[in-house]
This record gives sequence, C-alpha cells and structure tokens, in this order.
Amino acid sequence: MIKLLIVALGLLIPLSNVSAAVSASAPVKLIIAHAANNPRVAPLWITDEQGFFAKYGIKAEVIFIRNSALSIAALYSKSIDISQAGGISVLGVGDKGPDLKIVAAFTSKLTHDLVARPGINSAKDLRGKRVGVQVVGGSLWITAMLALEQLKIDPTRDDIRVLTIGDQTVLAQALETGVIDAAPLDTAFSQKLKKKGFPILVELNKTNTRTVSSTVVVLNSFLQSQPQILENLLKALIEGAAFTLAPENKPLVVRTIMKRLKLGDPADAEEGYDGVTKATDLKPYPSMDGMRNMQRFMKTQNPQVANINLESLVDSRLVKKLDDSGFIDQIVKTYGIAR
Repeated sequence: MIKLLIVALGLLIPLSNVSAAVSASAPVKLIIAHAANNPRVAPLWITDEQGFFAKYGIKAEVIFIRNSALSIAALYSKSIDISQAGGISVLGVGDKGPDLKIVAAFTSKLTHDLVARPGINSAKDLRGKRVGVQVVGGSLWITAMLALEQLKIDPTRDDIRVLTIGDQTVLAQALETGVIDAAPLDTAFSQKLKKKGFPILVELNKTNTRTVSSTVVVLNSFLQSQPQILENLLKALIEGAAFTLAPENKPLVVRTIMKRLKLGDPADAEEGYDGVTKATDLKPYPSMDGMRNMQRFMKTQNPQVANINLESLVDSRLVKKLDDSGFIDQIVKTYGIAR
C-alpha cells in the first residue's frame, strides 16, 4: 500500500515546484533504517525530532537495524525504503541482485580513534595482539584496517588477530575487560577510555583518510521512479544536518546524543558532538577516494569486489542539483555555519 501511494504521489509532484507540492500533497511515508548507533547518527535523529522530514512532505519512520548487511537485506526485500548504511555494505553486494545506489554520503572523513589497552603504546606493542571489530568486512573493520595502515602494520605479517565482538558499546566493554587489545571507536567512547588511562594509538581525524558513511542508499528502481521524493528527503537531511552543526543548537544535540546512546556523562556526549561537527559534510557527495579505500580492503575478503565498477554504485545527480541550485549554500547561510 505504501509503495502504491509513493508511486501515485511521484506522478503528481512536478520537479519544478517542490514547495507547492510539499504543501499540497499528503506526506509520503518512508521507512529509514540506520545501521550504526553512535554520535554520527545525530543528524538523522535531529532531522526526525525537529520536524524537517515533515517540512519537506515526508512522514518518516526511523528505525535501527543492528548491522549494515541486515539493513541492505531489508532494502532488497522492500521492508524499508532508505538505508543509512556504510558504503562498504553496498560494495559487498554490488554485483548481485537489484542495483543499489548511493545517492548521498554525509560522512567522508573518519573521526575514529584506535584505542588500546594500557601498556600498548606503539605499533611494536600491538603486534601479535587482538583487535576487535563489529564484523569482519564491515565498516568498523575497514576503519580498523585503515588505522593499522597508519601504523604501518600488516595484519597478516604482524600476526594481528581480528575478533568479531560487537558494536562500539560492546567493543569498549571488551577493551576494559581485556577480551581484546585494541579497537576503533568514535570519540564519545575513545575519550571516555582515554580518561581511564587507555592510550590512543591513531587519531584518524588528523589524517586525510577517506571513507563513505552516513549514506543514503536506495534501490535504483526507486531512484528512477521517485526522484522528487528523494530530492525532498535530501533537503530534509541537509537542513537537519545544518541544524545539528549550528553552534547555538549544541546543547540540544548533546542532550539527544546522551538520550539515544544512554550516556551518563555530558562530557562524553560533547566529545561525540565534536566528532560529528568534524565529520559531517553538508554537501554530501560520496567520496570516490573513500570507495576505493573500501574496495582495496574488501577484495582481500572477497576477490570479486575487485571487479566492481565503483562509479556504477554512486549517483550524485540529486546532490549536484541541490548544490547547483544554491539550496545548500542558502541552508548553510541560514544556520550561520562556517565551513
């Protein structure tokens, strides 16, 4: 029923008259799934909580699906309409089934830290140790590989044991209990551990390492049949991200991060917020350098990934349209954001 309604509305909304269509049409229901549960999801939460989806004619249901692979599977089955998954998940199935398209990516800069147990203070100390990730082949695994690369560590040569542990909350607990020796963590988690004496071996935000995350992933059939709905969705997400980054809204966003991640210390949420401000792109063009980074690591697990044409997975036309129209610059100006 939802799909039929979307198609019908797509036929009625002219591309040239967004504002009139938004005000005149009933809201379009979209189910949007995020596959991470960390501070970088804050712009999506804020977009929903502050009514920006409704402003652009969308009735959003935002849900959490525990990992990107499950989120992509839900997209294929049409249980959801939009997946905010890492680009790595699209790469993982890029040569199978219906086409997936990354139409935007709000994060291309990594802000994770590689945190180690006390006593591990260098690359030499880390050799032969255990590095925890959420899942081998997932976004945190790629982040761990990129961090190890910064240390000039080769996981095979240097006998790094990569263990599947869980999400960042579980990884932080595993570090504290000694189950693992190092893990890639967002600043909300890493800075909390740093205060307890856990050394940070790599600060990826100080490198020029690129990724593709906080994406908007859709089925190509949806992109082709409903470009106006997706354009409205991107408008909402861009304005929600700008609201998130506006300095005067920091207290509200910090409270949201605390609530959503069940953080007890406002300082931890503030560290997470600072990571969001460093990582979020208001002109959310997916980074092809980030896609190439993911491909070169993914092909070690699945050689077929080497044959995927990365350009075929990305469609930036809607972002470019909003950029060329001046919409994004106007939003940045409205919220007084210096970038």
